[in-house]
Amino acid sequence: MFKNFTGFNLVEQMHKLRQNNRFNLSVIKKKSFGLIFVAAIVLVLWLLPTESFGIDGLTQVQQRIIAIFVYATLMWVFELVPAWATSVSIMVLLLLCTSDSGIKWICEPATAGQLLSYKQVMASFADPVVMLFIGGFVLAIATTKTGLDVHLARVLLTPFGKKSENILLGFMLVTALFSMFISNTATTAMMLTFLTPVFKQLPEAGKGRTAMALSIPIAANLGGMGTPIGTPPNTIALKYLNDPEGLDLGIGFGQWMLFMVPLVIVLILIAWMLLKKIFPFTQKTIELKIEGEMKRGKETTLVIVTMIITILLWMMDSFTGINTYTVALIPFAVFAMAGIISKYDLEEINWSVIWMVAGGFALGYAMNGSGLAALVVRAIPFGDFSPLLIVLLSGLLCYGLSNLISHSATAALLMPILVVVCTAMGDKLAGVGGTSTVLIGVAIASSSAMILPISTPPNALAYATNMIQQKDMARMGVIIGLISIVLGYLVLFAAGSLHIV
Repeated sequence: MFKNFTGFNLVEQMHKLRQNNRFNLSVIKKKSFGLIFVAAIVLVLWLLPTESFGIDGLTQVQQRIIAIFVYATLMWVFELVPAWATSVSIMVLLLLCTSDSGIKWICEPATAGQLLSYKQVMASFADPVVMLFIGGFVLAIATTKTGLDVHLARVLLTPFGKKSENILLGFMLVTALFSMFISNTATTAMMLTFLTPVFKQLPEAGKGRTAMALSIPIAANLGGMGTPIGTPPNTIALKYLNDPEGLDLGIGFGQWMLFMVPLVIVLILIAWMLLKKIFPFTQKTIELKIEGEMKRGKETTLVIVTMIITILLWMMDSFTGINTYTVALIPFAVFAMAGIISKYDLEEINWSVIWMVAGGFALGYAMNGSGLAALVVRAIPFGDFSPLLIVLLSGLLCYGLSNLISHSATAALLMPILVVVCTAMGDKLAGVGGTSTVLIGVAIASSSAMILPISTPPNALAYATNMIQQKDMARMGVIIGLISIVLGYLVLFAAGSLHIV
């Protein structure tokens, strides 16, 4: 989808660098050893006697799911292949080895145990959350095709005047707003392009350039927290929180924004104050010019009206009765019928993210559908654990992993486990705000992870401008990340205690 965005060349360069790195001989050797190591671990888990796991009543199917879960964990953590490729392989392994459409001689219910439904495994790709992703992508494509994004950026930045510090705040607020509804990566590419003439005006010796360059990825990462479609971990959390066969908390789009948007605004203001203090401007004024025009005509009008209606329906889902996932398909249908979105635009949807998420959902279904989750709950006394310890460990683990691997992979890995833990703990979590504190907390922790250039695509794009040193990114990433996690959990605790979620 990024070909539609201003600044696509930045995204393309980032992908080319990653692609070239894959063919480096030393990288190939490391990955080959890694694959052998993963295969050995998984094979051992696969072939061990079921009694070795210390879980009473463990079946062969459930043992295989444990092995596949470990395989997914190692492959996502070490990134031996792209995260989406791991997800596809997870679904194939589940279908072949644990489903009622698997290999006949190893998938006999009499010996292997309760099998998964192959339809349910495949349905992971058509989960309502996936429809939410597609709706968000389609909205983003339509706004960029009509030039609405550039026009909005110009209109929203104009009130901030010419003072350098105010323009910095303006860029951060606009980036955060766009990141709530458009891909973080695409938003970053677009906003960095708008900053190009600003960089030319600022003196090379000053720190203003660093402040501007750092402001975009920080705002993009934080802004993604604001809505369920802002970043994949949010949507994954919402899936498990609202699952009718699971927690069934019924958290709506507007309900999410009610407590998350104020958090984002506070975090952006804190980040702005830190940036202008740590990297002060030597040039006090900037002449801001944003090139590009919005297309005039019926198509643009239709996009604007549809976008407004979609956002209003998202925010009033409890009033209208139309859930978030159904609303997401309205712009898709409207733009397709009006010819605003063509079949070529559909090729630009970020399908790798969708496959990544679908693989995680398939893994979650496997744990619950096979009865493995229930067995683990009975085998491990989660009810005796400290609620505060669960919150701290889940947040810190997610934050640590998300700085090193894909945020989506981290969320897909941790969410199914935490759902099992939260279910077993029951009412004990009420003291820390409930299950929503744990699961949404993981989403917040993943968005707060921005220490390294590899931590998020927005970080990588900003680092590629050569305006930022890695030590500066790490410094701001640690400070903003920790503040974000602490304030985020406080907000979740308050929201849970007030029964907002």
